Amino acid sequence: MEHAVTRRDFDDRMVPVYAPADFILVRGEGSRVWDQQGKEYIDFAGGIAVNALGHCHPTAVQALTGQAGLLWHLGNGYTNEPVLRLAGQLIEATFADKVFFCNSGAEANEAALKLARKYAHDNGSLEKNRIVAFNNAFHGRTLFTVSAGGQPKYSRDFAPLPGGIDHIAYNDLDAARAAIDEHTCAVIVEPIQGEGGVLPADPAFLQGLRDLCDRHGALLIFDEVQTGVGRSGSLYTYMQYGVVPDVLTTAKALGGGFPIAALLTTNKLAGTLSVGTHGTTYGGNPLAAAVAGAVFALINTPEVLDGVQQRHGRFVAGLQAINEQYSLFAEIRGMGLLLGCELDARYAGKAKQITRLASEEGVLALIAGPDVVRFAPSLIIPEQDIEDGLSRFARAVARFCS
Repeated sequence: MEHAVTRRDFDDRMVPVYAPADFILVRGEGSRVWDQQGKEYIDFAGGIAVNALGHCHPTAVQALTGQAGLLWHLGNGYTNEPVLRLAGQLIEATFADKVFFCNSGAEANEAALKLARKYAHDNGSLEKNRIVAFNNAFHGRTLFTVSAGGQPKYSRDFAPLPGGIDHIAYNDLDAARAAIDEHTCAVIVEPIQGEGGVLPADPAFLQGLRDLCDRHGALLIFDEVQTGVGRSGSLYTYMQYGVVPDVLTTAKALGGGFPIAALLTTNKLAGTLSVGTHGTTYGGNPLAAAVAGAVFALINTPEVLDGVQQRHGRFVAGLQAINEQYSLFAEIRGMGLLLGCELDARYAGKAKQITRLASEEGVLALIAGPDVVRFAPSLIIPEQDIEDGLSRFARAVARFCS
């Protein structure tokens, strides 16, 4: 006989790298989820920008169950039809000529950084090995990617860290000019810093990085793990900036909740990762690829992408109305349905407290550091759910400010 699972089981059984909410969610449909007690929540968190179609979207469910009855896993000694179809979709829709599939954004970024170092080595530049990254960036939790991330709180306890990584200020082109030189093999940048506070890049900054990389023979890597697959209102955020990277990483929304990630690059660079130089057991398995192919096809339509921009306006207007009443936020920023509300200095460090109150009122939200409340809902969230969720969030804000 099975015993009922409770939140206490997390503390008893799990390595304590997370501090989850004190309730357990058991069911989701669209942009609403329910916990063990039947309480309903509107989901403005989206599984950290992952559930791009909400929960249990029929298109994703059909793709998953259909493939589950055919073929789950083969290993990289064989290929499969769903992964080749998905690669074709990504190539047709982007700058890329070739794709490498893996399981998470960290793995995709790891592959991108390894590609950059090896490309320089293969072209006879053993001293061309430095990587330029940015303060407050987040690129994953492997030792290499957490070192490239510009947040010491995530990396300092794991020293000695991989070397050859220089961190500079984000959106500071003068700092980039000083840091990027003939020894730089790659620059890795998020077009919108997600975990670092939902900070969009200035167009001139990204264009300047492109020019500097071209001048010094460095690869420009765009980390679009969080911003890709419609999140910012275009299929990939680089498309809104008119700056084409050499390498792009994508994950999160790509599978709509099923783990999958990809590295996109050009024919010129792809051969760097030749047979045996890199790999993954599960990457590109048919189950993940089938789901991602269905999710990607649905999102990559004018209806969905235009809808993200429309929902952005409605979301921002609602947040501004709340702020006019309570003066909680110093700034509301972001693109598409990746929004960050920076707290006024009076409330510094209290973002988590606000999201806890929000969950009590029946709406799920995120933080992006201690001072920013972040929203990353489904790209197709119904307008009524936006209205209801913002009403619940307003009640939480009222309690916080009282």
